[in-house]
Amino acid sequence: MAFLKRFLNEHPLLAAWIALAIGMVAIFLWASKDVALLPTQRLALAVISVGVAGLCVWIISWE
Repeated sequence: MAFLKRFLNEHPLLAAWIALAIGMVAIFLWASKDVALLPTQRLALAVISVGVAGLCVWIISWE
């Protein structure tokens, strides 16, 4: 638990990116479970979701 607290204090943007990416990918996978996508398409969309999460955190950090 101490490692997690130290990581959050030392790298808040990276921690936010990880948390947001996990949430976005989970929601994407849940929402697309009934859609006929190939595994490579799901993987590509998941990778894009991680990138978008990173961009969101980066934009929020501009303040």
